[in-house]
Amino acid sequence: MLQVNNVSLQYGSKKLFEDVNLKFTKGNCYGIIGANGAGKSTFLKVLSGEIEPNRGDVTMDKDERMSVLQQNQNAYDDQTVLRTVMLGHKRLVEIMDEKEALYAKENFSDEDGVRASDLESEFAELGGWDAETQAQMLLSALDISSEYYDTLMADMDAKQKVKVLLAQALFGDPDILLLDEPTNNLDIKTTRWLENYLMDFENVIIIVSHNRHFLNKVCTNICDVDFGKISMFVGNYDFWYQTSQLMARQMRDQNKKAEQRAKELQEFIARFSANASKSKQATARKKELEKLTINDFKPSLRKYPFIDFKFEREIGNDILYVENLTKKGYFENVSFSVQKGDKILFLSEKSTVTTMLFEILMGREQPDSGSVRWGKTINVSYFPQNNAEYFVGCNLTLVQWLSQFSKDHYEEYLRGWLGRMLFSGEEALKEAKVLSGGEKVRCMLAKMMLEGGNFLIFDDPTNHLDLESITSLNNGMSAFKGCMLFTSHDQELMNTVGNRIIQIENTKVYDKNITYDEYLDATVEA
Repeated sequence: MLQVNNVSLQYGSKKLFEDVNLKFTKGNCYGIIGANGAGKSTFLKVLSGEIEPNRGDVTMDKDERMSVLQQNQNAYDDQTVLRTVMLGHKRLVEIMDEKEALYAKENFSDEDGVRASDLESEFAELGGWDAETQAQMLLSALDISSEYYDTLMADMDAKQKVKVLLAQALFGDPDILLLDEPTNNLDIKTTRWLENYLMDFENVIIIVSHNRHFLNKVCTNICDVDFGKISMFVGNYDFWYQTSQLMARQMRDQNKKAEQRAKELQEFIARFSANASKSKQATARKKELEKLTINDFKPSLRKYPFIDFKFEREIGNDILYVENLTKKGYFENVSFSVQKGDKILFLSEKSTVTTMLFEILMGREQPDSGSVRWGKTINVSYFPQNNAEYFVGCNLTLVQWLSQFSKDHYEEYLRGWLGRMLFSGEEALKEAKVLSGGEKVRCMLAKMMLEGGNFLIFDDPTNHLDLESITSLNNGMSAFKGCMLFTSHDQELMNTVGNRIIQIENTKVYDKNITYDEYLDATVEA
């Protein structure tokens, strides 16, 4: 068990969280979530002892061992792959090294024999005889073959290093496991293996992740870092999201009713406080007013943009027909048609393949052969993976930038759309060329909403977005009533939005009306 007692942390005037009291118990997996900069990873470092809190402490049961997923990929460059994994249990490796040094001595004394006996006992208690086998099994499960076991970490590929460090964190069945973004740079097969491993893990797991699908699969509890505190909710990410939205609505409704009642009481008191016949009633209302509670909302660090794609023109029966489309170096003889209600997830081992297909569909690139035919009722709105052409060298303010794509050029109207995407007040007057990656994506989404297309094409739209924006985009795409083609690396979005999958690999095209999870069950596990 890991316990957090009255922990507070701030840097200068910036208060991350205060008076945090939490208990992490065996058999549960806790997801740490919060807006960028809220202090998620910092809290994980407080738990690991890397950072000392300003006040309070973190305690764990005697003889329990904590393991932390290392973020520095170069920390073990002088070690072999197998030894790096086993260094996840430092005491075990220390015993192994000391034993080896003792047995290598030329003058092995009686004292050395006693010491060796003690080490052998501790080694056995820690499961040392099976340690190397367990390390090899973890590496094998993570697709690191035996030919790399004696390779120095310095000579390993960056993606392989990530897997070795993950194996290190899992090695030796730690009592408390801390994982900061464990699915970063993992392929889908390895991510699914990790999900299953953690769901069977019997000790304490604490995770920071932006991967909603992963949090939904493995978490039994969610710890929300916001409002200067950390609140624990039972359930996975989706349950937390629904609960937090409901709580916020209820609080707003309670405040609205309280404010209305306060107004009524104040008006009555103002009218009748000097009236002798009404003085008792006025006094009673004063007391009621004093007891009336109107909650003072602290500003949340978490901001959700409002994403809602609407269209006016209904879709006809003829939508999109693609016949024998070929682009040398990308794909050959690709054919498919789109029906009403289709939201098609496109997959390919190379992202350039789907990007080129979308560019051809939009008429921005030309195929070597084949044809593309759009229905007459179709109005397409496109989110390109590379949006540089819209922003590089652009001296327009955001209001002016958005005006280019709107029929209504009234500033207040445009500010309303920008406000939905979290550009309020002076932010709406920023120059488009100085925006961050996430801000550019939100502008492109505002542009798409204004265009009102009944057919949407998204090429990896979650790049650069925070968890809150991804959640809002996911909701907007799910609620859209038109047709859609899209690619993404966000597994939750892929599974909840798409109802059909087209995979393109050279001359082969896989096309089925299934969800992404069903596709994975049929292909990855095969």
